Amino acid sequence: MLKPVDQSIEPPPIAPDKEIEWRMLARVIVKAVVLFLVLNVLFAACRPLDTLGNISLYNAVFPGRERLPYGEVPAEDFNLTVNNLNTMFATHVVDQPKAADEFRVVLIGDSGTWGWFLENEDTLAGQLNARGLRASDGRRIVIYNVAYPVMSLTKDLLLMDAALERTQADLIIWPVTLQSFARDRQLEHPLLHESAWRARALIERYNLGLDRDDPRFTDRSFLQETMVGRRRDLADWLKLQAWGLAWAASRQDQAVLDEIALRRSDFEADESWLDIPEERPLKENDLAFDVLFAGVEHAGAIPIAIVNEPIFVSSGINSDVRYNAFYPRWAYDQYRQMLSRAATTAGWTYFDLWDAIPPEEFTDTPVHLTPNGTRMVADQLEEFLRRQ
Repeated sequence: MLKPVDQSIEPPPIAPDKEIEWRMLARVIVKAVVLFLVLNVLFAACRPLDTLGNISLYNAVFPGRERLPYGEVPAEDFNLTVNNLNTMFATHVVDQPKAADEFRVVLIGDSGTWGWFLENEDTLAGQLNARGLRASDGRRIVIYNVAYPVMSLTKDLLLMDAALERTQADLIIWPVTLQSFARDRQLEHPLLHESAWRARALIERYNLGLDRDDPRFTDRSFLQETMVGRRRDLADWLKLQAWGLAWAASRQDQAVLDEIALRRSDFEADESWLDIPEERPLKENDLAFDVLFAGVEHAGAIPIAIVNEPIFVSSGINSDVRYNAFYPRWAYDQYRQMLSRAATTAGWTYFDLWDAIPPEEFTDTPVHLTPNGTRMVADQLEEFLRRQ
């Protein structure tokens, strides 16, 4: 028969050494929490991510990248999209010191210039560099691809601003297209949101017709600037450094598909361009020419060449209404006239290559070229570069 448990029996006392261990553990935990809080407060107060972005294994342990980092599928691209300008430029070969015999050309623009579905050697910068061009004074012409995906003149201006701050450019080449001028889409790029102070400074300096208080600009609270709040940015910085090993081994920074779905050639009888539903005269506020003028002024004494990018010209259904999926004929024709007039009035160096490339040399969009199409653009620019 079981005997009832005597509830009056007290548990044995904790040994003194066990009690000391628990006290030590509690002190360690409290100190760790306090240290963590202090580090987070200091991190938020100092906001060191821009400075940290300048610290890179690229151009030191690993070779510099030939394009600004952009990767939709990092595991396949061996690349990663980040939105910190210092981090982006610190990975790029343009961040190396300029050689004494170098004539440095900075190439800005959109995904077509960046080289969508092109290997580095097939991009405009890659093909021009392969020609071993020399300027009229004998210096080696070296072209640096500082273009970046998404069409926005303001994004291009932001990258130009960062490039001029970090490198001694002798010439800037700026390919543009109508889509880049769309006023309502100037501030859509996340790079502008994350570089709010720099974007706002440009808007104010050049009195651009853009909203400096656009709600998409990132203004973080003190808590959002802590290590916890910026953990994603810290992780991306570390990941991008880690991808340097794969870049060094493969020199791949974009997974180029074996088969690329081609741009459309047939269209509905649709005259709309972006938010404009039908044909009408383009107004000054429709196109961000003020940003283009600001870019030329921002370059200062550095020569700048404006290039109207080639576009795909369809001969399919309703091609009498639309050149391609991006542009109805009425809007694009007006844009070309406006750009040509601005270039003539301002005395810019200007190349209009809009129809210079055959339709079969375009890939998935009306502005993305094949390697052979890009070679044709390089042919157009080669003699101009030799005269510099």
